[in-house]
Amino acid sequence: MAAPEPLMIATPDGDCRAWLFTPSSGNGPCPGAIFYMDGIGIRPNMFAMSQRLADAGYAVLLPDLYFRAGDYGPFDPKELLASDESRAVMMALIGTTGNVKAAADTEYFLKALDARPEVKAGPIGTTGYCMGGAISLTVAGTYPDRIGAAASFHGGGLATDAETSPHRFAVKAKGRLYIGEADKDPYYPPEMGERLGEALDEAGVDYTRELYEGSLHGWTQADFPIYDPPAAERHWDALLGLFGATIK
Repeated sequence: MAAPEPLMIATPDGDCRAWLFTPSSGNGPCPGAIFYMDGIGIRPNMFAMSQRLADAGYAVLLPDLYFRAGDYGPFDPKELLASDESRAVMMALIGTTGNVKAAADTEYFLKALDARPEVKAGPIGTTGYCMGGAISLTVAGTYPDRIGAAASFHGGGLATDAETSPHRFAVKAKGRLYIGEADKDPYYPPEMGERLGEALDEAGVDYTRELYEGSLHGWTQADFPIYDPPAAERHWDALLGLFGATIK
């Protein structure tokens, strides 16, 4: 699909490309949302998903989290996942960001949303996929007074021993969290999910964890080989239900 012209958001590390999607009907202003990409980066499927969320009644900002790396891609996930060389390129790009670094960038993303007439004042929603899921939860705890809802779908590494682990931030969230978990996910084994849940319970965070049985890591992505259409629609129902109940 054709994307809107990118915005350039100034950050201390340079200008970040981002795209603002609004409802096709043109109605507004709308509650704001930030869409955190997966590790494969900006590509047509990210635009399509952002527009679908926008058409549900939101002003959706899609930032290019790899802005520090300069130009790249777009990658075809099927080709990228089949090539060791391409995967190495992707891993190098992933190394330019991270949940804490992207959360720091989000200060500027929030300012960009605040400055747009298309965006209604009030709480912001976030959603993220794969690495973006970890970022979404980290952001919820980094800006607890701004983020009314945060979702993670097939997020990896959500509760680890690292000082930068997302669960250490998510416990500070005041908004509602939703964690959609892939089945048999090597990046998020059952014991990690239990560790995350225990931390959120102890902190009194309002959250839901749901296992998408039979759906593998990346199931929401229509350009992935393991795309699961029924489970992807279930993810949309969960996301829109979360936002509809929290950011209005």
